[in-house]
Amino acid sequence: MENEEQKSGGKRLGASIIANLNKRGSNFGIIMSLVLLCVIISLLTPRFLTVANLRNVLAQASLIAIFSIGEFLAILTAGIDLSIGSMLALSIMVMGIVAVNLQGNPILAMLVCLLVGTSFGVFNGLLLTKLRLPHPFISTIGTKMIGAGLALLVTGTLSINGFAPSILFIGEKSFGVVPVSVILVAVVYTAMYFFMNRTSMGRYIYAVGGNKEAARLSGINVNKVLMVVYSLSGLFAALAGIVLVGRVDSAYPLAGKDYETDAIASVIIGGASFAGGVGDIQNTLIGVLIISVLRNGLNLLNVNANFQTVVIGLVIILAVYIDVLRNSVKKK
Repeated sequence: MENEEQKSGGKRLGASIIANLNKRGSNFGIIMSLVLLCVIISLLTPRFLTVANLRNVLAQASLIAIFSIGEFLAILTAGIDLSIGSMLALSIMVMGIVAVNLQGNPILAMLVCLLVGTSFGVFNGLLLTKLRLPHPFISTIGTKMIGAGLALLVTGTLSINGFAPSILFIGEKSFGVVPVSVILVAVVYTAMYFFMNRTSMGRYIYAVGGNKEAARLSGINVNKVLMVVYSLSGLFAALAGIVLVGRVDSAYPLAGKDYETDAIASVIIGGASFAGGVGDIQNTLIGVLIISVLRNGLNLLNVNANFQTVVIGLVIILAVYIDVLRNSVKKK
């Protein structure tokens, strides 16, 4: 009896060690991909490793980094959120109306922005949990169109400029050579790391993504988890919108257009799976940096903007294919 228990314990320990090594190997591979990409681009153009350019890369990456958190959570639950770009646009347009058109308090305007994004995310969650639409792909395509239309309607397709310095602070200012937006990313990702790995809700999100029915049978309120996920997706889309407004001093209704592609690419490159239940928030950040460095390198090399879109599309297809191969190996 004791030998059987020892063997069982040994098997569990062995499985744990193997899983940990696989995870570390995956993390190492993603990091090395980023390093290799940086080395290749630096060899092709000496302008890449300048302080000014690296600062620019980090500032650009900070926007997509915040934006990608919601997409990461959605994909982690075997879903997707295609409406995050529209949520960003609608949120900042409403913020512009409050802050500029109505001359409202800047802090209140930013809170309204976050509230609009979160509310839109709640709406996405309700479509899944109350109306029981079959897949978030369908529901978030619908809400993407709704959000895009509303963003155009609220100001008659006009942009809003002239924001207060306190609104522009996050996206515009720096501490030395470090942009404030980069510091915000560090804070948010650290908080999300502890949320995903140290709280029961974080564990529930992984459980729902791994097997929704098993999670339900184990007593997890799946609907509540999905509501939290899509609400957070809206919140982070709106927060990314505030960063964007700070960068360009403008809220425009087409802001966030096609940002979903960069977010999805970053999440999948970071090792998350469309099958759900697999992924690490820190690896999503590395995925964001890979996409940002790739875009920056193509710009420095004066690659045609249309061809850049082709390259990013190929990267997404490659990342999804790697995800398919990874899942097929697991099944075997």
